[in-house]
Amino acid sequence: MSEAAPADAEAEGRVGAERGLAGRAVATAGALWAVGGIVGLLLWAVYRLALISIAAFDEPFAWYHWVVLLAIVPFMAWSEGLRGFQFRFSPRVAERAMTVRSQPTVPRVVLAPLFAAGYFEGTRRERLGVYFGTLGILVLIVLVHRLDQPWRGILDAGVVVGLSWGTIATLALSVRAWRS
Repeated sequence: MSEAAPADAEAEGRVGAERGLAGRAVATAGALWAVGGIVGLLLWAVYRLALISIAAFDEPFAWYHWVVLLAIVPFMAWSEGLRGFQFRFSPRVAERAMTVRSQPTVPRVVLAPLFAAGYFEGTRRERLGVYFGTLGILVLIVLVHRLDQPWRGILDAGVVVGLSWGTIATLALSVRAWRS
């Protein structure tokens, strides 16, 4: 019986190794799904809002429209792109995508974009921040949607810049996290 134990352990090791390879593939796919899902959502929003922003130029612009446009675009680049995405959201997405890769579970892999965004398995404070942030974004979407052109397009132009910055930051930080 003592000789059978090592043979069983070797057989179990081979099965474990095969399962490990499949597990690594699933973990890698989960990490790619995490980043890809977030980036896909951001690109979809950029596309939709860019169309609305471009349509704003079909309306006549007064001098104050131009002033607001020239103020909102750099403000949104700084507040949404740099502060919101590059310093807060994108690093969290990259880090949590690498968590899916290194410590995969079924919920993490299947719901990888939601996990990477922080909707579950974070601290209570982090989850509340994500939930209230999402609620705030939804309220702003409803309010901005009610604006007439060119105001809606002007505000959406700033959001397009911020989301574009966020998309690039998320990709860049995710690639850097993947390489490290």
